[in-house]
Amino acid sequence: MGIREKLTGLLSLPREIALNLPLIIITGRDEVNIENYKGIKEYTDDRVTVNTSAGMLLVEGRKLKLRQITDENVIVSGVITALQYTGE
Repeated sequence: MGIREKLTGLLSLPREIALNLPLIIITGRDEVNIENYKGIKEYTDDRVTVNTSAGMLLVEGRKLKLRQITDENVIVSGVITALQYTGE
């Protein structure tokens, strides 16, 4: 465990903020909220690929839409069938 992880635990900081990790919130099968993302690599009605500090996150489904995009988060809505990290 590195010093960042230890400090995060000692100071009771949220890990995603202190370690620059994505926070992914899945609501049922119809919405994915990805906080702390770096960019959108691909967007079609059946695939959305989001760049995060943990790697590329692939969201697969049907009728996918980017419901909200801000500097802090992106919300993908539609019928979500799979979430997968690709690459390393």
